[in-house]
Amino acid sequence: MIAFASLPRTLLAGFVALLCVVPPATGQGGAGIGLPDPVLTGIEFSVTVPGDSSLAASGAPVLRVGDETVPLTYTEDAGEWTAEGVTAAASGAVSVELVAGAQVLRSTTTRALPGWLSLLPPLLAIGMALLYRRVVPALFLGVWVGAVLAISITPWGVFKGLLDTFAVYVLEAMATSSHVSIILFSLMIGGMVGIISKNGGTLGIVERLTGFASTSKRGQVVTGVLGVSIFFDDYANTLIVGNTMRPVTDRLRISREKLAYIVDSTAAPIATLALVTTWIGYQVGLLGTAIENIEGFSQGAYSVFLSSIPYNFYPLLALFFVFLVASLGLDFGPMREAEQRARRTGRVLGDGASVDEAAAEGDELKPPEETPFRARNAVVPILVLVGGVLVGLYATGVQAVGMEAPLSDIIGEADSYTALMWGSLMGVLVAAALSIGQGILDLEQTVEAWYEGLKSMLFAMIILVLAWALSDITDVLHTADYLVSVLGEALPPGVVPAIIFVLAAATAFATGSSWGTMGILMPLVVPLVWAVLVQNGMDAPAHYHILYSSVSCVLAGSVWGDHCSPISDTTILSSMASGCDHIEHVRTQLPYALSVGAAAILLGTLPAGFGMPWWVGLLLGAAVLLALLMAVGTPVETTDPPLEEAREPTEA
Repeated sequence: MIAFASLPRTLLAGFVALLCVVPPATGQGGAGIGLPDPVLTGIEFSVTVPGDSSLAASGAPVLRVGDETVPLTYTEDAGEWTAEGVTAAASGAVSVELVAGAQVLRSTTTRALPGWLSLLPPLLAIGMALLYRRVVPALFLGVWVGAVLAISITPWGVFKGLLDTFAVYVLEAMATSSHVSIILFSLMIGGMVGIISKNGGTLGIVERLTGFASTSKRGQVVTGVLGVSIFFDDYANTLIVGNTMRPVTDRLRISREKLAYIVDSTAAPIATLALVTTWIGYQVGLLGTAIENIEGFSQGAYSVFLSSIPYNFYPLLALFFVFLVASLGLDFGPMREAEQRARRTGRVLGDGASVDEAAAEGDELKPPEETPFRARNAVVPILVLVGGVLVGLYATGVQAVGMEAPLSDIIGEADSYTALMWGSLMGVLVAAALSIGQGILDLEQTVEAWYEGLKSMLFAMIILVLAWALSDITDVLHTADYLVSVLGEALPPGVVPAIIFVLAAATAFATGSSWGTMGILMPLVVPLVWAVLVQNGMDAPAHYHILYSSVSCVLAGSVWGDHCSPISDTTILSSMASGCDHIEHVRTQLPYALSVGAAAILLGTLPAGFGMPWWVGLLLGAAVLLALLMAVGTPVETTDPPLEEAREPTEA
């Protein structure tokens, strides 16, 4: 019998032992066999076995997976045996054995889950976010459920999954260098905005812009033009345009929901279309990997990308629709309700909106009395930021490929994250120098303004990290592989691009990552489309439009799903930079994104797959979107504030 005095120590020892228990099904590297854990039933995966050719001493080694036998291929350079196309026939524990002759050399186990379970974490996160309008607990729940599935659906798995949510997945999301770069860049952007707000520069821009943006229509058009102008990176676009235009749109009684929509719908679409952007390097890199092993196809990756741009219907029509809505002053659905509220009452945020107060109202960043409103104190740091990023892209690209390379290759090989951090640092330093040099702020006030701006970004950074963690969970659970298996059945060549669009949109919506979706699907889609063309005798240049359209559909579908998803990083950043309730941004933008997406796929992608010229699809899509807006959109009652009120911000 355990003595009462020793009970606490005994319980503690048992608790520690419980945490240290490793679930029995651990495949990665277990017993010298490398395989995923878990796997999905019916979904192919790979198995690697480290070792030299001596494994074949007792006979040709094979892999026994459950009741199935799979041959192994030896790769001398890698020093390992590999089995491709392995599947688990049923759910539950799956034994995996390395067999040579009649001898079992190594063995391990893994777990097989039904494929639909891999959709559960993102669907739970999306559903809870939309239902309760609180994205942080929704994301946390999605990561937690995913962590449980990755361990085991047991009481131990539920508890250990809770711990892993924070100690493994959140940590790994923050430990990735590219993610840290985005966090640092975002924080520095917030700090710069804090300084240029405190020194009166932002209100100086307000006074200048209200010379043209004197009505709500003009204010929306100016916001859209700025969104297209900052084309080189979606993160920089979102943060600069949202933070810069928010005071202007507030004074013109444009709702934060409309501002977030314009910011979100110009950032990624222009970044994926423009010829020299941080996106293009990533996309062309994926294309190069996808086409390098295709026999009979010699076109270069950048050339394929350029050829795919005309078929990128969703980004093109999304940009068109932004300016259509802005210039006509027509809205429908939840967006019209938000705009009507802002025009009638001046409340740019709805009742119960959940936003960071510093970002929504900016009270801490209002300039002191008698502060001169000089637009140059904001314009110069922003130009330095933009110029610094562009110079950084060129410098890091030249370092990678040399000055003799074409500009497209230089930008394609540039280190965009380093360039973003360089530009943001220079922007902050220039903003501080202008404030202190003109005697507007002293050093202490400048640091405080920088800190207040930085604080306004913290809540969004929490959401962003959780969204990254959820994306990592979908990788562990092979969510994208399951979607490909469900939606990727063989179809007539003309329909393939439309199916790819839907598949990319569903994957991006479920994972919240357009780049992740591109990275997953591009290597799969390009060889698949080429195989379909060859099988149907359509591998001649006359039918390359199907390949170009399929490539564009990976990109366009990723952007569409990303726009519609409440767990998307760019959607989150758009809400943050615009000071808008995140769920309200998703709710009001969704009807617009769905309308443009439907027009893109039905009037552009599908007909183009059967040979209709791309320009006809663009004209048809634009005409139908105009007719739709004229039919269901109604003008918002406008009571624009007089220009003399520009120096007194409208309270949110």
